[in-house]
Amino acid sequence: MYKKTVLIDLDGVLNNYNGNFNETYFPPMKTGADKFLENLSKNYAIVIFTARNLLCTSKWLIDNKLDKYVRNVTNVKEPSYLIIDDRAINFNGNYSDLTNEIRDFKVWYKNN
Repeated sequence: MYKKTVLIDLDGVLNNYNGNFNETYFPPMKTGADKFLENLSKNYAIVIFTARNLLCTSKWLIDNKLDKYVRNVTNVKEPSYLIIDDRAINFNGNYSDLTNEIRDFKVWYKNN
């Protein structure tokens, strides 16, 4: 069965990243990330998209028992159906709206 690909960012989506990047420290998995990936993987091919070291990211996935749901880990924007990221804006076709959203953007954990 063909599955559409969904690119998912690691930091801030699957782990408890709070904006303090440290290349040697990976924050713990977010509560519910495992069930989310398990359910999503039933209908979609999951690719983890990250700026982090790919081997370290793969190890983090294995250590958290998430690797069984993931097809690949990459730092390249692959063709995909959707991208899930904590630092993203959906373009609605209107540049004025986009400019305002860029100006007012806050990652989700800064809104709490």
